[in-house]
Amino acid sequence: MADSAIRIGVSVRTGLAPGDPRVGLAQLIDRVRASRDVGLTGLYLGDHHSQAPNPYFQNVPTLARLAAEWPAADLGALFLVPLWNPVLLAEQVGVLASMTSGRFTLQFAVGAGEGQFAAMGKSLETRRRDIETSTDIVRRLLAGETVTVDGVTNGAAISPIPPEPVGIWMAGHADAVLRRGAAADGWMAGPGASDVELARMVATYRQACAEQGRPEGRVVLRRDVHVGADDADAERVADPILTVGYRGFDPAVTVVGGPARVAQRFADYREMGFTDVLIRHLAGDQAEVLESTAKFAKVRELLGE
Repeated sequence: MADSAIRIGVSVRTGLAPGDPRVGLAQLIDRVRASRDVGLTGLYLGDHHSQAPNPYFQNVPTLARLAAEWPAADLGALFLVPLWNPVLLAEQVGVLASMTSGRFTLQFAVGAGEGQFAAMGKSLETRRRDIETSTDIVRRLLAGETVTVDGVTNGAAISPIPPEPVGIWMAGHADAVLRRGAAADGWMAGPGASDVELARMVATYRQACAEQGRPEGRVVLRRDVHVGADDADAERVADPILTVGYRGFDPAVTVVGGPARVAQRFADYREMGFTDVLIRHLAGDQAEVLESTAKFAKVRELLGE
């Protein structure tokens, strides 16, 4: 498998169990340290809003805290762009990008959920227009421009400017998203897509790059994962989670097994055209998450990294 190496980052789950949030934060820190120590390449967080009563640690302050544990990591966060003021978003990213010697990458998505949008005073009906307008504004602000866009911002400029250019990956499965990804620095598939769907979308993304005269960027896949000592050990942990309908996913879209099976799945994704896999751990139990993370040392060895 030496020719099938692939970048493996971690997408840390920041939706916490009820209870003292300080305990949850301590667990997040331990998970990030474990990911750092096993040699994963980057740390990424998601974005949700108005999640009460379930605790959800917001991406900007949480990433700032976690970055202190992994100063050389590539960092990134998903932003549901229509829910953010683009100037505020760019300001936050300018600061976050200054907290790592690695590269910062924005993951942009249109978002969904009537309740989430209503809570933020936004409309689902305008979200596609909003992401296009905001993406242009954020990109220009992060490049150091002063930006005026009628009805949105007048004479905006930010500081600090990121020490090096910030990457933008467009997240989603619609053909319009794939075209936006071709115009950006890459495209990211969500964790619920089947392998058949993924192959079709990779082909569509590549076609969009060719049509736009653009080089192919990062092709990124999020996957929910559990690695055990062997396949049976992994299934012991994962099966009870999957059989009750984990996130509404088909169990086939998850990656469960011992290091050899997981490495082969990742090699298959590389062969399909993915340059990166961002793992999210299936298990909720802290000890199981840390054990699964540790097994990535063997996964990476099998992949030839």
